[in-house]
Amino acid sequence: MSVPAASLPAVPARDFAGIFSRVAPHMAALDQFLHAQLSAFEPEIRAMADYCIDTSGKRIRPALVFFSGWTDADEPSPALVQVAAVVELVHLATLVHDDIMDEADVRRGRPTAARKYGAAAAVLLGDALFAHALHLASLFPTTEVCRAVSESTRKVCAGEIVQTLRRRTVGITRADYDRVIDLKTAELFRVSCELGARLGGHPDAFVEAAARFGRHLGIAYQIYDDLADFFGREQRIGKTLGTDLASGKLTLPLLFLRDRLPVGERAGLEAELEGRAAPQLERRLAEMAGLGVFPAVAAEVEAELALGEAALADHAGLPPAAHLGSLPLVLRAQVAALG
Repeated sequence: MSVPAASLPAVPARDFAGIFSRVAPHMAALDQFLHAQLSAFEPEIRAMADYCIDTSGKRIRPALVFFSGWTDADEPSPALVQVAAVVELVHLATLVHDDIMDEADVRRGRPTAARKYGAAAAVLLGDALFAHALHLASLFPTTEVCRAVSESTRKVCAGEIVQTLRRRTVGITRADYDRVIDLKTAELFRVSCELGARLGGHPDAFVEAAARFGRHLGIAYQIYDDLADFFGREQRIGKTLGTDLASGKLTLPLLFLRDRLPVGERAGLEAELEGRAAPQLERRLAEMAGLGVFPAVAAEVEAELALGEAALADHAGLPPAAHLGSLPLVLRAQVAALG
C-alpha cells in the first residue's frame, strides 16, 4: 500500500543520503571501534559477535549520539564513539532477543542469530553483548555514563518483558501499548541523545531538550516499525514481515484494526492473536486498507515527530539541534516509502 501523497511531506532522496553522510567519518570510527572489541570476547564466540555487529543496519542510535554531541572538531570525539558503541551493543542485544521471541528468520536481509546458531545459544549471545556494553560504559572516568546506560538497559528489558507477558492477550489498551514502546524503544533513543549532548559539552538545557527529542523520535520510530511489519516489503525492510500478528503482539496497526472492525467481526482477529486460529495476514491487510488504518497510524508517527521538533525549538542556533532536526525528514521518508 502506498501512502497518500497529501498525508506525508515528500523528502528528496538526496536529503536522505545527505543527512547520514554528515556522520560518515563518525560511523567509520564506530565500525573500527566495534570490530576492535571482538578481541575482548572469548575466541569461541567471536565469530558470533562479529555476525551480530555486521548485521547492525542503519545505526540510528549511534547517529543520535553523534548528532546530539556535534561539535566543529574535524575528528570524531573518542568519547562519543565509545558511548555510541555502548548504545549500539545494547540495541544489538535486544534485536537478538527480539528475533528469538518473534521466531523471526530474517534480520537485515540475513538469517537471524537464532536461525543461524539456535535459540538457546542466541539468548546467551545477546546476554554477552549486553555485558560488554556495560563494561565499555564502566570505562568512562565518571559513573554517569554507566549509571544512565544500565538504567536504560533495565527499562528496555522491562518493556520487552511486559510485551512478552502480554502476547496472545487481546485486552491491550492504547495506554498499555504506549508504555511498552516508551520503555523498549524510546528509552534507548532518549539516552543516546542525552549522553551525546552531555559528552559533547553542551548546556544542560540543551541536554534535556535533546533527551526529550530522542524520546519522541523513538516512539515515532517504533510506531513506524510496527507499521512496516504489515505494509513493508521484506526485501526492502530486510526482516521477516507479519511477525506481530503471528506472534500475538497487539501493536498499533492491530489495535486500530481491532477497534475499527464491526463488533461481530472482531472474534476472528482475536482468535488469531490468541493463537486459536492461523493468522490470515492478507485478509487483515485488506481490512486495514478498507478501514484507513495506514493513514491513521502514519498520523501518529507525524504527531510524535512534531513533538520532538518542538522540544528543539528553543535551541535552533546550536549546530547539534540543526542536525537532530533533520532526522524527522528521514523517518517521514521511510513512512512514505512503505508499500
